[in-house]
Parts: sequence; C-alpha cells; structure tokens
Amino acid sequence: MTEQTVLTVLTGVAIVALASWVSLVTCWGGYWRTDQRLPSRRTPAQWPAVAIVVPAREEAAVLPVTLPTLLAQDYPGPVTLVLVDDASTDGTAEVARDLAARELARRAAARDAGDPTALGGVGLTVLASTPPPPGWTGKLWALQHGVEFAGEAEFVLLTDADIAHRPGSLRALVEAAMTHRLDMVSQMARLNVTTRWERLIVPAFVYFFAMLYPFRWSNRPRSAIAAAAGGCSLVRRRLLRDAGGLAVVRGAVIDDVAIARLVKKAGGRTWLGLADRVDSVRPYPALADLWNMVARSAFTQLRHSVALLVGTAVGMLLLFAVPVVATVTGLAAGDPVLAALGAAGWLVLAGTYLPMIRYYRQPPPAALLLPVTAMLYLAMTVDSARRHLAGRGAAWKGRTYGAPAAAQAADPAGEPAADVSAAAAAAPTRATDLAADQVDALRRLLLPAQPPTRDRGAAASSQAPGAVVGQRAPGVPPQSAAGSLPDRQSPGSLPDRRSPGSLPDRRSRSGRSAGRSAMGEVRDEDPEPTAPGTGHDPR
Repeated sequence: MTEQTVLTVLTGVAIVALASWVSLVTCWGGYWRTDQRLPSRRTPAQWPAVAIVVPAREEAAVLPVTLPTLLAQDYPGPVTLVLVDDASTDGTAEVARDLAARELARRAAARDAGDPTALGGVGLTVLASTPPPPGWTGKLWALQHGVEFAGEAEFVLLTDADIAHRPGSLRALVEAAMTHRLDMVSQMARLNVTTRWERLIVPAFVYFFAMLYPFRWSNRPRSAIAAAAGGCSLVRRRLLRDAGGLAVVRGAVIDDVAIARLVKKAGGRTWLGLADRVDSVRPYPALADLWNMVARSAFTQLRHSVALLVGTAVGMLLLFAVPVVATVTGLAAGDPVLAALGAAGWLVLAGTYLPMIRYYRQPPPAALLLPVTAMLYLAMTVDSARRHLAGRGAAWKGRTYGAPAAAQAADPAGEPAADVSAAAAAAPTRATDLAADQVDALRRLLLPAQPPTRDRGAAASSQAPGAVVGQRAPGVPPQSAAGSLPDRQSPGSLPDRRSPGSLPDRRSRSGRSAGRSAMGEVRDEDPEPTAPGTGHDPR
C-alpha cells in the first residue's frame, strides 16, 4: 500500500469521524451541556418525612468528613438518618456513633449558649447489616435494611458514605421533588479533582456517563432512557415499594441506573443533573485507584458482551483517536486537507468537553487532552473485560460479583434457581439487564436518532434531634456507648424465611417511632435473635 493510498484512506476515515461528531453534537440529546441543575422550586406547604440511608463498608476514613454534613442538615420536616454498617472491619460503626455523639454535644453546648441554630440537626441510627443472601449485592442488601427501617417516610435519600452535603442540600432536593412532582431526584456529585490523575480522568468519567445517558433525554417522562447517580438519589418510597422494591434490582452492580429504570418503568418521573451542593470526598491519588474504579464495572456496562466490547473499541478509536492521528499525519505528510479534517474533529470533540472542564474548574486547554483520557478509558474497559473473563468479576472491598447469570441465579423470591441457564433466560426481565439503554446508545452512537420513547400505558418518620441509636444484627455482641440505656429487645432483622430475600415489614417500628429518645440520650438497641439466614458474600 502506497503512502498516497494510506493518506486517502485516512482522509475518508477522518471525514467519517468529523461527521460523527457533528451528528453527536446536534442530535444526541445535548449530552455535552452542563446546564441540567436542580430545577426551580418553591417551599412546600408541608414538609414530608424523609429517611436518609447511608450504606457503609470500610468507610471509617471518610466518615469524619461526610457524616457531620448530614447530621447538620437543617430540614424543617421529620427526618431520620440511618447508617447501615455492611460488615466493616475498620470500625465504621464506632466512628459513626462517635461522630454523632460529638455533634450532639456540640449542639447542646451551642443551645446552652443561646445559639438558635442548635435546635436543628439530624439524629443518627446505626444498623448492622446481615450477610447478603444469594443474588444480592452487598450495597443493595444494606440499602434494603435502611429502606425497611425507614418505615412510612414519604421520601428516602440514598446517599453514599463518601458524599458530603452542603447546608440546604436536603431541603433543595425535597423542594424540587415536591414542586415538579418528581418520584426520583438524583444529583451527580462533584467528584474530587485534586491530584494530577484525578484532573485528567475524573471530568471525563462524568462526560462519558452523560454520553451514554444524555441527562435531557433521561429527564423526559416519555423517554426510555433512565439514569441516576447513586451518591445522591431522593426516591419516593411508595413508588419504590409499588414497583417491587429493591429486591427487583438486588443483583445490580450498577445499582443507581437499575433503580432509576425501575422507577421509570413503574410510571415514575425521574430527574438527573449535576450537583452544586453535593461533593464526593473519596480520593483517587494514583492512576491505579482510578483504573480499578472504572474497570470494576465497565464490562458490566457492556452486558459482559465481547461483541459490544469490540464495537465500543472501534467507536472510541474512530471518535477520539482518528482526529489526532489525522492531524499529526497530515502535518507530517504535508497534506493540508487531512490535517484540517483532523484538526476540525479534534476541536469539535474538545469543544464538547469544555463545559465539563469548566464545571470542574479546570483550565480550558485541558479539554484538548480528551483523546488521551479516552484511550485510557478504552484500556480500562478492555482490562475490565479481561478480569471478568478470567473469573475475577467486579471486585469491590473484598467482594466479587460475576456476570449477570451468576449474580442472579435465584428466583424472584431469592431462592437458588434450578440452574444458571434458567437465570440467564430470565435476566432480561430483571435488574441485571442493567444496560439495555447503554447498549442502545452504543448501537446508535454513530447514527444518532431521536430519543426512544416508552408506552406510558404499559407502566402502570422522624427521630428526636440529637438522638443516637445503635442497632446490631443477630449474633453481633452489643456495643454499648458511655451512658447507654439497657438493651431492649425488638423484632429481628433477618429475612423472613417465608419470604426469602426480603426483610420483614418494620412499619411498626418505623423511623418515626423506632429508637425515639430525648435530646442528648444515647441508646443501643438489640434486635431479638432469629434463626441465621443463608446469605453469603459472593467471591
């Protein structure tokens, strides 16, 4: 093949790449824009009850930064804060109790000094999660504990342990939900961008997420695309319950998107946007930390399909590598047409990235580095596939989750399925079919169309401020705090054997009644032991 032939072929490919970028910019839901923020809102006539649920596994290091921001939320209505300790070995529960006690003491001192703001704040309940039954991920099982404990709260705020909420965050979420009659309000937390690798990779993480799930399309009631950010999602509890609850999505590795799809399929209205008051404090100081974060679930996004992996690689190379190669080759070979085509594509892709760069307060020239970051993400995705195909699956804090068939080898009630093939056959109707919309997006990435629509006809507790309650699972020795009251026995929290895979109905001791104590009181509650369950940590 002669040099001229190579240049001719590369020119044709550069034209395709540029045309693809123009099509994406004009037809793909304005994914590159960062204007999806909490919508206009007004103060509700009556503030609904809210339960905040924080699943926590090995989070002792970040809780001192994040938990006080939740304890200090000044929400006018009934509110309960539940931290579910997911078998941590680093003292997560003890750190949480200590932080709550310190906040309680601080408020008491401020109240004695006549500070009117000391009357606000949120009390804390600490639950100890039991081992997840077969088919459940650890995080969703922990969330199940928290949601059941929430009782009849109208809204549940699902937030991660590494998320810090600025003052007024909870108010704003509830106001948006009430004003616009939303059933799920989710904000993509502003991630940490302190180190060099974080600045290079983190903004692109959100950019690519928006590319797969254009926020504008996701926020349309009739769009089939649904997405959420697990770090901060306010959900209407009744709709979540009527949709089948978290048991429907129990095996989801990408749980936030799975919950959003569940809510939307049940006829709920969802909203997703970028946050101004919610921040992630988890550090990723080295490339290896970011690499593992992406590789953990990248292949899951592709439904564990090698064919989709190949298609993704081709698309990424066309969109992000070809413009750079064409520019450099055109300049080196003295081909102005090729160089101009490549430079045009490079500038367009950088232009789509610029709003995200500004959102993360990075210098504008950093947008030109998106091709480098994209190739790193492609390498991470390939490595994710390698890990899954080697049997390592999605590893996270000592747990490993495999492909959907393995993760969901259970019937809807949570009992083991007869065989893996049966579970695989049922997977499309379950939460492990997480990425149907991602796959559709990838399929149409180079030929964007209008957003898919769905048939709407087919979709059919407060605690006294300052109270700190600790609750443990059966078999766990009580951990008394100084000044704690005697243990009280209450119904156990293990799954009802007559209804495998689900927690018992705890409305009789909801967040509005369970563990209610006077200001300044510290209570340790001990559930009545029941027969041990059959849960295990997937390995």
